[in-house]
Amino acid sequence: MRPIEMLLSITNLLAFVVVATPLARTMFWMRYCVPVAPLIAVAQVLVEGSRWQMVPAYVLTGLLVLVWLQHTSGLHGSVGHLLSNRLAVGLAVGLGVLALVVSIALPLALPVFRFPPPSGPYAIGTLTYHWVDSSRPELFTTDLNDHRELMAQVWYPAKNEPAAARAPYIQDADVVTPALARLIHLPEFLFTHFKYVTTNAVVAASIADDTSSYPVLIYLTGLDGFRAVSTFQIEELVSHGYIVVGLDQPGAVAMVRLPDGRHISGLPKDEIQPLIDQSIEQQPKTPTLNGRALSNGIIPYFAQDVSFTLDQLAELNRADPNQILTGRLDLGQVGTFGISLGGMHAAAACLKDPRLKACLIMDVWMPADVVKAGLQQPSMFVTRDADTMRLERQRSGGWTEKDIALTLSTMRMVYEELPGDGYYIEIPTLFHFNFTDLPYWSPVTSQLGLTGPIKGQQAHDIINAYSLAFFNRHLLGQSAALLDGPPEQYPEVIFETRQP
Repeated sequence: MRPIEMLLSITNLLAFVVVATPLARTMFWMRYCVPVAPLIAVAQVLVEGSRWQMVPAYVLTGLLVLVWLQHTSGLHGSVGHLLSNRLAVGLAVGLGVLALVVSIALPLALPVFRFPPPSGPYAIGTLTYHWVDSSRPELFTTDLNDHRELMAQVWYPAKNEPAAARAPYIQDADVVTPALARLIHLPEFLFTHFKYVTTNAVVAASIADDTSSYPVLIYLTGLDGFRAVSTFQIEELVSHGYIVVGLDQPGAVAMVRLPDGRHISGLPKDEIQPLIDQSIEQQPKTPTLNGRALSNGIIPYFAQDVSFTLDQLAELNRADPNQILTGRLDLGQVGTFGISLGGMHAAAACLKDPRLKACLIMDVWMPADVVKAGLQQPSMFVTRDADTMRLERQRSGGWTEKDIALTLSTMRMVYEELPGDGYYIEIPTLFHFNFTDLPYWSPVTSQLGLTGPIKGQQAHDIINAYSLAFFNRHLLGQSAALLDGPPEQYPEVIFETRQP
């Protein structure tokens, strides 16, 4: 809960005691909680902003004030007569307790959450860019004249600005969160409170100046996600001296809003999945998208977004229109990392573009051309064991035996054919959504089967530790003891490495 939300809940609790029980003389001060409660409710709406999870608290505040006014105005004869009936009294108190519990539990279950500060020495700045690839058509719109457009958010090491306002978690939350909910068949209003969630980043903060340039990482989210869905991982890497570029790829993410107001929505899973499957293994019938046949599926098209991004970053390094990043990107040391569908894009991009020097792939099967040709870059594969995937299927669905076999077999095949350094990591009891910020979204995600039995923060700590160690070794040339053998600090991790 946010501070004023918490204050309102406490005041409602005290107000309920006032109207439901006779007060001892020493507790007479509590009667003032009732008229104060609506003032706090108004302050909460004005200062923190209203959200639907607080509606029970607002309603309870109003009801408690009405009952209190009846008692104090002398107009409570009928109410007093009703409450002389023990059954009525018990029912009224029971309903009041239920309303109180709901008014507290709902905002706790779906909180306006906060991200913990990352562990590195740098503060975080962020900027957003709109890029148009005039050499490629946009496949996810029906207008044949549309060109491919990307929204890219850049997070970078910054000077500390403690008093500066923090950047929003989702810049276009008003259109992204309803689309996200719709695609996963949940009510569109469910995530509307995300508009109040902020991060540790500051928009357009001054870039840190202790070094001339910083290595660059390109982050790729999973299907129906958004560019900041792994903020826990992005901010940790940035705090240790990396510039991270997160892409909103139309067709892959839930929704992209372009600067001119146009929206490109993600496709329902039954429409996008055949296009993905075609990149894994040839399907009996070549899938089409808006009248275009895609014999190689959709993954090569998405992977081209990464190469285009590298081109745009070179232009940004020459002349940043914000006059912040010019000359500060070390484009000789670039890596990529992705979760789920984003992991496929990362692998496919690493196959085609030698400018990418390190590839981190998380929990997804590999495209057919990657399995066939292999990767040349140092690569890390992070996933779970088959039993954990089956446990996830049991609790929340998905993860057919074919999914499990494809994920584990294709990741391992690419790993075992690496000509250079490689790492294969399994984290038991970690579910697919543990690779994202979902554990922060609600404290009950594990009970709902959405995240694994592993504690959410522990999962994030492990993922962050291996991500940082991998990129530190292969982009910065730093030692990374965590990658030399089975980890003492994470005994649950199953770790393999291969070196030339």
